[in-house]
Amino acid sequence: MKHKIIIYFALVLAALTVPACESFLEEELVSDISGDVYYQTTQGFEDAVKATYSTMKPFFGPERGFTMTTFGTDVHTNGADGGHKAINRYDGGLNSEESYFRDTWRDFYKGINQANAVVGRAPDIDGLDEEVRTLRVAEARFLRAFYYLMIVQFYGDAHLTLEETEGIETTANRTPASQIYSDAIVPDLEFAVANLPDAQDDYGRAIKPAAEFLLAKALMTRAYRSYAESNDAARAESLMTSVIDNYGYELLTNFGDLFDQDNDINNEVIFAVQNSVSQTSEGIDGNGHRGHLYFLMEYDKLPGMTRDTENGRPWKRFRPTDFHLSLWDRSIDSRYDLSYKHAWIANNEGNIPEWTQEEANAGHVDASMVGQPKFTVGDTAVFIPGPGQDAAWDADRQAKARYMVITNDEYTEKLYPTLNKFIDPRRPNRQHTQGSRDFALMRLADAYLIRAEAKLMQGNAIGAAEDINIIRRRAAWPGMEMAMEITAGEATLDFILDERARELDGEGHRWQDLARTRKLIERVRLYNPQASGNIQDYHEFRPIPQAQIDRTEGGYQQNCGYPGSGC
Repeated sequence: MKHKIIIYFALVLAALTVPACESFLEEELVSDISGDVYYQTTQGFEDAVKATYSTMKPFFGPERGFTMTTFGTDVHTNGADGGHKAINRYDGGLNSEESYFRDTWRDFYKGINQANAVVGRAPDIDGLDEEVRTLRVAEARFLRAFYYLMIVQFYGDAHLTLEETEGIETTANRTPASQIYSDAIVPDLEFAVANLPDAQDDYGRAIKPAAEFLLAKALMTRAYRSYAESNDAARAESLMTSVIDNYGYELLTNFGDLFDQDNDINNEVIFAVQNSVSQTSEGIDGNGHRGHLYFLMEYDKLPGMTRDTENGRPWKRFRPTDFHLSLWDRSIDSRYDLSYKHAWIANNEGNIPEWTQEEANAGHVDASMVGQPKFTVGDTAVFIPGPGQDAAWDADRQAKARYMVITNDEYTEKLYPTLNKFIDPRRPNRQHTQGSRDFALMRLADAYLIRAEAKLMQGNAIGAAEDINIIRRRAAWPGMEMAMEITAGEATLDFILDERARELDGEGHRWQDLARTRKLIERVRLYNPQASGNIQDYHEFRPIPQAQIDRTEGGYQQNCGYPGSGC
């Protein structure tokens, strides 16, 4: 956990030169999983296992995954640019033809089939050490459970198969989500917990604490459904307790250190999708972590500014809702200030504004300053005070400021507070889209919050508050730890969801959090004005992609509520 190990994604089977002191998980995408000859060798089997990880890459980091998990929630709505806004607005464009729904279904089933190939072929690989065989099957079953959990969270009832598909198949089943849990997700993760090691030499491979974490989260997804088992919450609590207590993970002292790019591998991260500077910069990895693009406002067209790698390429996809911005008490909680950008420093001498005669006449500046630049390169050009501080910037104070000040009454789809967690100045140029940050799927703060939720579900509000307070004390400004604590009476599901919004802002959890806790419809109606008038109860699940319906012999049942469902 202490040393930096880079994990890269290989698109072809190739021998790449790497430093001898580093250990890599080389995720090999083998295009022909039915290659009987190669996959029956020990090396082919190893490559087949590595290929099973690759399905994470097109979702966790690129725009599709961010859109599927960020849009249409209580805390983010759409910015000015980009497509797929129907996913935020829940209007008629959110339908079975939406390409992001199609591609997500397709890719996770590719991962499932790759895992099925590994599990099914493992017994027949000659010369493979038995411990290694069991370990690799445990990895594949961990990943299969992960992909099935994503499928049931997004789509509900879906196709279930635990056998490799070879060749073209035109039939498909629609298995109840309850059975996907009981026949695939839970037993796969139980096997993974029993057979994965605490750590692996190749950083990025599945490990026991990640399997415990994922099983706990799966149980706390099922726990809100009619088919929940009575001990789901209790098991989830026990599993997260193991993750928290048994493997040496610890919360970083400073919340902001989580997003220091030099600190991607740290003692808080349990499992992450790996990226590297060399692979993303050279285009070998065509995906990478692209979160640096999507949360940025249009700073590059403002006075004194031009686009650069330090400030990022602003694609203006996701902007925080007013509700989201209301969640932080910045006098005691550091997380807004450590997650959002406040000042942009002038980098473009060619568009620095000058003081005008009109401004002098209005008393905003001395007449001797007319025609003089308001600031120079290296000075503040743009400032967003942010929540709780806008009132200090009335129109008169803004007019007298040398730089542009944007307050909440001036927010638009182009200008708004910018989440800065994922900014990536290591990109080779200002236009480059692939970032090299790792994408953390599981970290310790999430484990505490899921355990708090499990305790609350069992009626243990005191225990829930204790776990929440661990997270809140870490987030406090120095000396404000006690002020950040909550009481057992304040430990409600809504408070936990608010706390998850503060702690995990933009990290790829929000839509699933709301959908699994059955709070999606309620909170979107309350807090997302662009979506509130359109969202319906059936939007708790995405539509089954039309491509699946069209290619299935006899058709495939659409999710209720969507056109063609018949219900």
